[in-house]
Formats: sequence, structure tokens, C-alpha cells
Amino acid sequence: MNIKEITARAKAAARLTRNLSIETRNGVLMQFACNLRSAEQKIIAANQIDLENARLNGMKTSFLDRLTLTASSIEAIATGVEQTASLPDPLHMVLEDRILTSGVHLKKTSTAIGVIGIIFESRPNVCADCAALTFKSGNACILKGGKDSYHSCVAITEAMHDALRKYGVSKDAVILLEHPDHAETQAWISDRNSMDLLIPRGSSRLIRSVVDNARVPVIETGAGICHVYVDETADLQMAVNIVINAKCQRPSVCNAMETLLIQKCTAERFLSLLAPALKEHGVQVFADEYACSIIPSFEKGSEENWNTEYNDLIMNIVTVEGVREAVNHIENHGTHHSESIVSSDENAVSYFMNNVDSACIYHNVSTRFTDGFEFGLGAEIGISTQKMHARGPMGLQALTTVTYHLDGNGECCK
Repeated sequence: MNIKEITARAKAAARLTRNLSIETRNGVLMQFACNLRSAEQKIIAANQIDLENARLNGMKTSFLDRLTLTASSIEAIATGVEQTASLPDPLHMVLEDRILTSGVHLKKTSTAIGVIGIIFESRPNVCADCAALTFKSGNACILKGGKDSYHSCVAITEAMHDALRKYGVSKDAVILLEHPDHAETQAWISDRNSMDLLIPRGSSRLIRSVVDNARVPVIETGAGICHVYVDETADLQMAVNIVINAKCQRPSVCNAMETLLIQKCTAERFLSLLAPALKEHGVQVFADEYACSIIPSFEKGSEENWNTEYNDLIMNIVTVEGVREAVNHIENHGTHHSESIVSSDENAVSYFMNNVDSACIYHNVSTRFTDGFEFGLGAEIGISTQKMHARGPMGLQALTTVTYHLDGNGECCK
């Protein structure tokens, strides 16, 4: 079946999905979560095929980490689906209610967007998260995962289709593309009639390719060159804990820290505490000249390093004179994703919070909290780094638009 036929099926499903009762939508999601748990071994077996193929193709450890599904990660996915089901209905919310001067009664209400296309790479959990969020918000979705995660995504999609079937809902509400070639994909994202919204999730190269080539409206979920800034008033042990968590807890994800900024006057004291912890976790460090003079085992970094999202146990260390220089560095090298300041100076914190231009800004907190589940959104469709429509972790409300309902009694414009 070609792309045009697939998108026509999705559009037909979207017209039905937006009118399903909240009880039906929640019921499907609860059944989906149940199916994920009961299909755990099947999903893991499919994932093992993907992992073996990735290893044969020489993929890096960080890539394998993003690709891997385990019993605990499947349980986390199912829990996220259940949490999505427990959230309030994002549809039919009255956002504005007033009488116009003409006497016409205006209501502004939330409604589904329609067909949402999601292009993603090696993280099969994205398949489940996006299926749950788009369905709960009354949309249909077309999912295009990377070939590396295809078998895993098929098993997850089958669990969703079984849930849809049980409630008499068309399985076309969630469509997983097989292996469209490059020309088909380009035609799909260039056809404004194919879908209402396109969301790319993955590497900066994937996102840039979609943004540059799509004619369908795109929400840009950005790469994560995230920063932590440690100033002279910071609790240094707290700062060590935050840095190690932000870099090492899961280095392959977009909310992991890539660059540590340190106020020069505290760099020697702080690095004497931090360097052994980084070595223990096997972190490779690229640093500026001053930091290298303190810890000679660091490698000399450059502008290219400061502009790199590693998604691995690799990081940068840059020393700065103070908070203003830290903010300037983030502005020049960041991706407007997530930044944190570790400080007890109210003026420095205020300056950082008010001048950093990122979706999520933290004080004495790890950047790893930029996540839909952590924000109480259930799952997330992605983390938007743009400023229009949605920004930061995108939950249900980000997948709705508005419609105006107007009631009158024969009023006509003069």
C-alpha cells in the first residue's frame, strides 16, 4: 500500500477518533498497557532481533542503550500509558466563553489536530508514547521509526491494535509505516494534504533534514546541548551529585548534560572533587586551557566540542568569569533545551533564570528532569525547543488546537 493510501486511511480514522468518548479513549489505553505487559516476552524477543542487527552494523554503545527494551523498561512504558489514561480529557475544554457586541455567543474550545506524523529513530518507547498521547488527544498518528527499531515497534503497535480492536476502533488510528524509501518519505513530508502536523524525534541531523525538507507544519523537537553552571557560592558536593547525574545516569538521552560551566574562582576546588568521580564513571572530558591546567588528564577542547551533542560518556568543561559569561556561552552554543545553575547567590540565580533562553531552566536540579513523565504529563510526544505553539516536554495539550463555536439568533453582519 502506498503512502497516499495510508494517509487517506489515517484521515478517515482521525474523523472518528476525535469524536470518541473519553471513556472509550481511556479504555483503549488501559487495555494497551495491559497488552504491553502480557506481550513482554514477545516485545523483548523482537527487540533482541533489532539489537543483534545493530551490533552487526557496528552501532555504538550509546545507540544500543537507546534501542534496548527490558522487562523494567516495558513496565515503565505501560505505567506511562496508564498515567496518560488517568489525565483529564484535553478535548472540548472551554477556553473562552463570552457574548460579542453583536449578541453572538462565542465559545473557544480545544479540539484534536487531526493526523500527526512522527518520525523517530532508535528508541522504540517513542512508538508507545506517541500512540498513547495522540490517541488520548483524539488524533490519528502515522509513525515512521528507524529501520533499526522496526521489529520492536511492530510488536508494540500490535499491542495497541489489539486494544483498538477490543473497543471497536479502527486500527488506522495508529499506523506504523514499514520501510518507505527515501523518495516516498520525501513525498510524504512534502505533501500538505498528507497530515496536519509533523514531529521529528531524534538526532540533530534527522530534525534538520525534516525541518529543511517538509512542507507540512513541523514542531521542532531539538537536540540537547544542555549545560550546568556551577558558581562560587555553590554547595560543591551538591554540584558534584548534579553533574554526575546529569551526565552519567543516562548519557544517551537529549536531557543529559553535555557542557559543564564553572566559575573560574572555584574551578580548582570543584574539579578536585569532580575529576575522581568522572574518572570512576569513565567519562571522557574535553576542556578549555584553564581547566586542563588544573587536571592535565583532560583533553584540550575547541569550539567544535562546545557545539557537539555527544549522547555518550563524553562531556565538555569550560571555565567562565561569572554568570553573565555563562549565559553568553549557553546562548552561543546551546540548543534552547535545558540548562541548570548550581548556586546559593540569589542575584546570580535570578540573572540566570531571566536571561537563559531555553525551554527548561533549573536551579540546583539535574537537567535529567526534562521529561514528560517527570512533569506529570504521562508520556511525552517530544521536547520542543521552538517557541511557537508548544515548548518543553509536550503532553496532551500540545496535541490539540482550538475551534470557535458561535451561537446566535439570526444576527447578521452590518
